[in-house]
This record gives sequence, structure tokens and C-alpha cells, in this order.
Amino acid sequence: MSNREGNLDAPTRHPLDWKNPEFYEEESLFKEMERVFDICHGCRRCVSLCGSFPTLFDLVDESATFEVDGVAKQDYWKVVDQCYLCDVCYMTKCPYVPPHPWNVDFPHLMLRAKAVKHEKGLNPSRDALLSSTDLLGQFAGIPIVTQVVNTVNHTKLAREVMEMTLGVDEHAWIPEYAAKKFRSGPKKSAAETWKGRIRNGERTPGKVAIFSTCYINYNEPGIGQDLVKLLEHNGIPWTLAEKEACCGMPKLEAGDLKAVEKLKNKNIPVLAKLAAEGYAILTPIPSCTLMFKQELPLMFPDESEVKAVQEAMFDPFEYFMARKRDGLLNTDFKQPLGAVSYHIPCHSRVQNIGKKTAETLQLVPETKVTTIERCSGHSGTWGVKKEFHAQALKIGKPVFKAMAEAKPKYISSDCQLAGHHIEEGIARAAAEGDESPQMEHPLSLLRIAYGI
Repeated sequence: MSNREGNLDAPTRHPLDWKNPEFYEEESLFKEMERVFDICHGCRRCVSLCGSFPTLFDLVDESATFEVDGVAKQDYWKVVDQCYLCDVCYMTKCPYVPPHPWNVDFPHLMLRAKAVKHEKGLNPSRDALLSSTDLLGQFAGIPIVTQVVNTVNHTKLAREVMEMTLGVDEHAWIPEYAAKKFRSGPKKSAAETWKGRIRNGERTPGKVAIFSTCYINYNEPGIGQDLVKLLEHNGIPWTLAEKEACCGMPKLEAGDLKAVEKLKNKNIPVLAKLAAEGYAILTPIPSCTLMFKQELPLMFPDESEVKAVQEAMFDPFEYFMARKRDGLLNTDFKQPLGAVSYHIPCHSRVQNIGKKTAETLQLVPETKVTTIERCSGHSGTWGVKKEFHAQALKIGKPVFKAMAEAKPKYISSDCQLAGHHIEEGIARAAAEGDESPQMEHPLSLLRIAYGI
């Protein structure tokens, strides 16, 4: 029986065999990369997604044979370095993903390559530091220290030093540290909100546990506070996860899978207990949500607690729209938002939940939401690195242009890092005298719409 050309079935994902010694063998890795690269070379549908595919195709086209067999194996790393694991090629473009017999999973092949590179000690020490979000977050929550660090980080001299020592582009936007951490505030809603107020729906538990994420806890706690306000406005009791560490996505992107396991061992027991108690677990950052929904279950497919957390995990707007379908969402909005240019991040798209943020914002009267479905180019730490920042801006240029063309009052993205990256790109392209749109997280926009 001949193979079908392309795949009409829904994509499926095989577990990541990362504890198999062969996973880290370079010869075995290169053999699989050559197989997959040859399929990609013959297809080329993904050429516009990121830098990995143009890099691969240029290597092939400039080789002596004009085929993958003419590309030096050590040049494969150039393709790997351009991949920031957005997953969009797998979920939206590639016709040969499983269950197709060609079994192409480009992102997880790149993840394997990054893991091999990490095990061989080929990653710069900078990557270990930038992916240690809890370590860097120690600057947050100490008012005087935070003020000094934020001030210094915005001086030209400090940025030049940061570029020379850490390879962080001096022109790239970097987040400030918060004077007070999100987790330093209330740990749960007031006692009276729990008394007879838990209203379970057909699709949604009536109580929420918040996994705050490193970014919300250390950098922009106001977004987490807005989530709390939205829950309370809708009469939904909430609590913080008792303890939390980084979700592990930065370490995953650096190929440090053993560090991912250590972080999993800190988070999963706490979150699994909440899942068993009937909580919906919400995370305000899409990459963190995706880590619990997809990456950890694929790394630890036989662990029941990981599966339980996966099933209890919600994107906030996925939860709100499910509450609406349950007839339990307050839709009494007081404040129109006007024109909103909304960017749906890659790590939201690959959750396969649809455009839940846009659907929620469109419930607000006198609000027009223009949705942009394309990668912003930021992708965590990748887009701030000196060697990739210009490329990140290039990848994001169509997004910047499309969002600005709508002449919005607000620009917004569920990924706040992408939001700031888009804000930077729009500002760079703006003509003198142009009025800049206001950047707000979607949770903050919904809070504004409620008038709270």
C-alpha cells in the first residue's frame, strides 16, 4: 500500500524518549535529522515561519549536491540554533506529522538536538543563567534593591556591559523587577466568598487555583492581580498554589531536560493535590500553561499526577469562555474597549483551544478585535540574545505592521513578552508624531471592560 501524500488526520504526538541513552547519541541524532531535513527540503511549506527553515534550505541550495547529503553534519547545529520551539510548524503547517508514516516532529527533533548540545556542554553559560528564572527573580520584592537594579538595567553603560558579558542585545526590551511579588499578596480569596459560592458548571469547576508563573510573580504582578479581580467579580473563589517553582519551559528551550524534571518534581505534587480537590488550575502565561498541558505529559507519560494536572489546567480565557457556556460568566461590561489589535501567541495556538481570548473580548460592547495569528519572533530568551534580536524583529515585522494598521487604541497578547516585543517593533516603525497604541494584557483589558 502506497503512502498518502500529506495527512488528513489530526496531529498526534509520541512521548519524548529522553531517558533512552540513544536519545543523546550524536550519530543517531544526525541520522534522524538527515531523514527529516530531506523531507522538509522536498516540501518547503514552512519556509516563512522562522529562521530554521530558510537556514536549512540555504545550506542545501549552497551544497555541492543541492541535496541534504551535501550539507556538513556540523552545519545542522545552525538550523537547531534558529529554532525556539514555538511548535507552529508541527501544529499548523507540516503535512507529515504523526500519524502519517513519515512521522515528522520537527520541534521535538530540535528539542532532542538541544538536549544533546546541552549534554555535550556546548551551550554558553549565559543560557543557564537566563533560563534560571527563580534565581534571577531574587531581585524582585526588595524595594531598594529592585529600584537600583531596574535603574541600572536601563542605563546605556549597563546594557553595553550586559551585551558583552551575557550576550543580551543592548537594544532589546527586558522586563523590570516588581517591588512586591505577586505571591507576597493574599494567598486566597476572603473566607466569605467560599460560603455557598462554589458554583460548578458542566464544563468548569467553580473554584480556581492560580499558578502565578515566574513572570507574573517577579515582573508584572499587576496582571495576576487583574486575574484575581476578574475571578472575584465573577464570584469564583480562588487560592494560590501553596508552593511553586518555574514551570520548566526556559530549561526545556535550553535542552536541560534533567532540570525540567527537578522542577516538575517540585510543582506536580502541589498541583496534583489541587486537581484532586476539584480546582481548575489557571496560569496567566501561555508557555507555562502549555508546559503542563503538553510538554510534561510527553516527557512523563506514565505519571498519573502529571496527567491529573494536565486535565485540570486551563488557559484563563479558555476557562472564562467555558464559564460563559455554562451560563456562569458575568457579561455586564461597563466600559467599551474600542479598537483592539490582539496577537494570539504561538504557545496559545498550539493548545488547540481556539481563539478564546478574542472571543471573550468581543463580548464587550463597542469593541472591535483584530486578531493576528503569526509568530511575534520573541520566544522567551531567544529574542533578546545579541545574535538573534535582529532576526526576532524581522520575524515579527508582519505582526507589527498588521497590528498597527488597525489604528488600535490597545495592542495586546496573552504572552506579555510578545506584547512588549510587538510594542518595541511598532515604535521602531512609527513615523514621527504617530500616536502609539497602549499595550495591555488581555486580562487587564477585561478588567477595564468590567469597570473594576
